[in-house]
Amino acid sequence: MIVGLASLLAACSTPSGPPGPPAPITTPGQGSVRSTRPATPPVSAPAPGTLAPQPDGQGGLWRPRSQWTPAQWSDLPGWYQDRLRDWWPAWLKGCARPMMGWAVLCQQARQIGPQADEVQIRQFVQTRLRPWRVSGFDGQTNGLLTGYFEPMLEGKRQPDARYAYPLHRAPADLGQRKPHFTRAELDNLPDGRAALAGRELVYLADPLDVLLIQVQGSGRVRLLDEPGPNGQAKVVRLAFGGHNDQPYQSVARWLVDQGAFPLEQASWPAIRNWAAQNPARVPEMMRANPRVVYFREEALTDPESGPNGAQGVPLTPGRSIAVDVDSVPLGTPVWLDTTYPQAWSANPLPATPLQRLVMAQDKGGAIIGAVRADFFWGWGDEALALAGRTKQPLGVWVLWPADSK
Repeated sequence: MIVGLASLLAACSTPSGPPGPPAPITTPGQGSVRSTRPATPPVSAPAPGTLAPQPDGQGGLWRPRSQWTPAQWSDLPGWYQDRLRDWWPAWLKGCARPMMGWAVLCQQARQIGPQADEVQIRQFVQTRLRPWRVSGFDGQTNGLLTGYFEPMLEGKRQPDARYAYPLHRAPADLGQRKPHFTRAELDNLPDGRAALAGRELVYLADPLDVLLIQVQGSGRVRLLDEPGPNGQAKVVRLAFGGHNDQPYQSVARWLVDQGAFPLEQASWPAIRNWAAQNPARVPEMMRANPRVVYFREEALTDPESGPNGAQGVPLTPGRSIAVDVDSVPLGTPVWLDTTYPQAWSANPLPATPLQRLVMAQDKGGAIIGAVRADFFWGWGDEALALAGRTKQPLGVWVLWPADSK
């Protein structure tokens, strides 16, 4: 499971719950769609991966946190402009571990194969799947898109004067002691330090890189003191290996409360800037978040594949999202109607549409709500920049097997 960069600021921007809906999304000739029928949550929540019919006889479906309304392909903004060929690999990855109700369609997709062309893929999708508009029980179809990524960091196996900040495997007693030690207790108590002794995986040069990879839940580390098979520094993936069951607290929220910067300026660059100016207070800032994430090392066999998401398959940059599984089941194709993030400017350019088919292959603690998604941008500095700027209005349609509910 990837937690997502949104979690870094989640408690800062949304102290009492999930984000409220941004302004409605509209496209030329099409307004924001809202249901006119009142709706209430289902009395008995549908089982994972299933849907419940609404009792009004109008053909709608329910999830525990959303309602789905029948739609037409022409209702999906930009549907005929997307290159479904770019989505197909993410779909086939998901078919390696199909969720409930998708096994037959995945078998058919594998028969078509990875070399399918645009016409074959579009015909497959439009004949076997059916679009549904996702909304809240109040009929609200407008939501929020944030972004996340996989950090690419530099580290060493052995500590030195610069590389002194460790990332750890899970303590041996993590499953027996709940909650486990807080970050402050791990730093200061003899029992806390003993729990991590000998569990070091790698050492990083910056405590904020420790914070970043723990917030993201996964990352790549280039080992400067361990050569790979090509003679260059070996790159490994540190995958999510558990956490200490302590509550997550946003360090951005803490910094705002400390008067470091106003709420509207809270961002990852602002946090780094404060840390550079206040190095002696960085340990205090880190301890403001009692949650500690642990890792397990994985060989990076395919540098072009992302980390495994909650579905258990590798994430695809630009075609995988994290969702609230009480709104959209994992393994579901999802149509996004949103815009690309922009760098801050006094004279911003017109919004560029981001309308494409993606796969719901992950989930995260900050991703809560009917129309809510976290967009996986990939890895490295460019992905970090895009993820940090992504806070876009969002409309969502799901594609569900046409011969079932």
